[in-house]
Amino acid sequence: MIRIDLNGQVAVVTGGSSGIGLATAGLFLRAGASVAICGRDMERLAHAEAELNAQFPDAQLLARRCNVLDAGDVDAFAQAVKARFGRTDMLINNAGQGRVSTFADTSDEAWREELDLKYFSVIRPTRAFLPMLREAAGAAGHAAVVCVNSLLALQPEPHMVATSSARAGVQNLIKSLAVELAPQRVRVNSILIGIVESGQWRRRYAKEAQPGQSWEDWTAELARRKNIPLGRFGKPEEAAQALFYLATTLSSYTTGSHIDVSGGVARHV
Repeated sequence: MIRIDLNGQVAVVTGGSSGIGLATAGLFLRAGASVAICGRDMERLAHAEAELNAQFPDAQLLARRCNVLDAGDVDAFAQAVKARFGRTDMLINNAGQGRVSTFADTSDEAWREELDLKYFSVIRPTRAFLPMLREAAGAAGHAAVVCVNSLLALQPEPHMVATSSARAGVQNLIKSLAVELAPQRVRVNSILIGIVESGQWRRRYAKEAQPGQSWEDWTAELARRKNIPLGRFGKPEEAAQALFYLATTLSSYTTGSHIDVSGGVARHV
């Protein structure tokens, strides 16, 4: 196994209190990085902080409440990271969720909410942390932004029309940022996820599963109905490993690109 030492480097993970974000924070801590996570829910954030501190007793960890759609919150989070660690080398833009709706039942307000969430959950953290990323790149020769996006960006679904449209726009934004920031040695990439285990899916399982039906059986049946070739949901750790690769020098010659983490659902070549 290839090992990488991130001692002296700082990783920031938005939406880091659960799921993919929490798994990613753990990978960075295991590699020796200092890590800052944020989330909107204080209780969930405190639970994540306790879990990471228990797993990594010597960890350099900062957990702060932050709504990535609030410019003041994001700026305060960036200032807290600078005050605590003095730098940022890697930014993982992970905050966001999907909206189930068709064109016929998506209101103007819903469109605005979805576009605002998808775009500004990338724009505001990137803008706030970019000065530190540029500084780190100037000193070390590299820094990275990695965004968690969805396969919907390339393969839209009619029952998620607003999310699909917004995800496609964000993928375009990521490509533009990669070109603009490449001369400053800040790489920008993304992962495109399909269905990944999450609290949202666990709640749906609790509501929809047949009596006695296990999580494994329920998800396997859903994966079959959704034609996932690998026959199962993805795990947060699997998405986290792709994020780790793109954020570190393991992918030092990769920018403006993406990794498909969808279990084979992608139909495009």
